[in-house]
Amino acid sequence: MDQKQAITPENDIEMNINADADVPGNTHLSNEGAEDATEKLQAELEEQKDKYLRLFAEFDNFKRRTAKERIELMQTAGKDVIVSMLEVMDDCDRAEKQMQTSDDVASIKQGIALVFGKLRTALTNKGLKAMQSINTEFDVEKHEAITEVPAADAMKGKVVDEVEKGYYLNDKIIRFAKVVVGK
Repeated sequence: MDQKQAITPENDIEMNINADADVPGNTHLSNEGAEDATEKLQAELEEQKDKYLRLFAEFDNFKRRTAKERIELMQTAGKDVIVSMLEVMDDCDRAEKQMQTSDDVASIKQGIALVFGKLRTALTNKGLKAMQSINTEFDVEKHEAITEVPAADAMKGKVVDEVEKGYYLNDKIIRFAKVVVGK
């Protein structure tokens, strides 16, 4: 029984429950520095949340603004082409009036040729260029073969006729040429 008396705390008079509170370096609930660190971390967290929300809002505004600008640009992209075509449209209206009142076929042909020339010039000034296809090698990157016809040896694999012209806009193909190829 002597061993049991030595182990039980009832017999140990000098035992103090708060004995480790005085030991330096030990953190306890009564440690005031931990509360300051928690408050500091909480303040930093709030500051980072605020920065994040502001950055997110700024990015959202940027996306909305660029989308709006893109829509406006698409709506007005063809404006300069249409404005340049208005002169040609006016010439077409005058030519139509002239055709109704005049019987002189030569002057009507000449007027229509002038209108077509003006149309071609206006489109060329905007970057449109016709593709030269006849007597060139058939190229699948530029041509769309409609049909093949028998041809002399010199014209085999070459474009014999053009059903529909191809066009470049600022050196980019906007319409493939529809062609007849010799075989």
